Amino acid sequence: MKEGFAIERFVFRTAGETHGPGLVTIVEGVPAGLPVLAADIDRELARRQVGYGRGERMRIEKDEVEILSGVRFGKAMGGPIAMLLRNRDWVNWQGKMAQTGDGEGVPKLDTARPGHADLPGILKYAHGDVRNVLERASARETAARVMAGALAKALLRELGVDIVGHVLSIGEFRVPADVGGNRVAAARAEGSPLRMADRGIEAEVMRWIDGVKEAGTTAGGVVEVIAGGVPPGLGSYVAWDRRLDGRLGRALMCIPAIKGVEVGGGMGLAGMPGIDVHDEVFPGGDPAVRLLGKYLLPFHRKTNRAGGLEGGMTNGEPVVVRAAMKPIPTQSVPLRTVTVDRFEASTAHRERSDVCAVPAASVVAETMVAIVLADAFLEKFGGDAMRDILYNYTGYLRRICGE
Repeated sequence: MKEGFAIERFVFRTAGETHGPGLVTIVEGVPAGLPVLAADIDRELARRQVGYGRGERMRIEKDEVEILSGVRFGKAMGGPIAMLLRNRDWVNWQGKMAQTGDGEGVPKLDTARPGHADLPGILKYAHGDVRNVLERASARETAARVMAGALAKALLRELGVDIVGHVLSIGEFRVPADVGGNRVAAARAEGSPLRMADRGIEAEVMRWIDGVKEAGTTAGGVVEVIAGGVPPGLGSYVAWDRRLDGRLGRALMCIPAIKGVEVGGGMGLAGMPGIDVHDEVFPGGDPAVRLLGKYLLPFHRKTNRAGGLEGGMTNGEPVVVRAAMKPIPTQSVPLRTVTVDRFEASTAHRERSDVCAVPAASVVAETMVAIVLADAFLEKFGGDAMRDILYNYTGYLRRICGE
């Protein structure tokens, strides 16, 4: 742990390259007794793979997890959980990505794609071949994060939290305004090839994506994640690095191609008078909102412009965050760039890529939000076993709910 930074309880690391043998994820902090099933992890991996506008790579891979450690008889044992995701495409790349030899006969990539990690990466690590950068910088790595997120989601389910991710916009096409922040409406996006909760515009958006592909370019958009059943008091106001909105922002901004993050009303609140921004609090709980399915908060709000976060802490309302994804850097019509050896004028190389990965980004955003919330729960309620965490959590709910 670096001095001055809060200790993370739910910790994961990933390893692997996009065209290497596979991706590895190691997760620490999973409490003993938590149900862990490969089928649940595979389900999350499959959700990430679908979506209109994905590239041909998704037709090659069928992502399935191999749990290597930390699980016995379908439950976590309390130690690190190691997971392996094999790349089926590895068979076609063994020569170019060999771990031995001198690379003789393998042509180097010597041009940098604007908008990608290529140029700063080769400068930072003193590489002469851009492939040494792009193999790790590729968004394929997010599949390894999804495996960690599946464990975080499993923990949150035991604590009564549900998470929904969906797409608010692709290009200039947007779902109706009343869908934003609405868990019931957002859930309708599940099963949509665009992960948009507006089936009426699907055909038009898909035609537009086809046009983007024909033009040799790519498309971006905005995704939203809503977490319900979150109690007040996760995070903290006492130190900058423990504020939960900051932790969520960092987690979302580390997703490839994400360029902006909002909580609740976000930037739109800056132009409104305070009386129209802050969510008034009223006595009495909302009978439809019960934590752990049983406990009723003694107050409620009629709006949620704060996105469930005040002063760096959850306030009992659903956590609502959004992330803006730029169009993917790899273009079919190459952009102008320079070579990485002499910095001479050139055009960017073409790497197999998606046209629109916004639907997949909504699943990855769910993953990162789930990981942050799981970490915040463990920070607040501790415990090495699920029964201890639930005991601590129910005691807290009894106190704040007056039971």
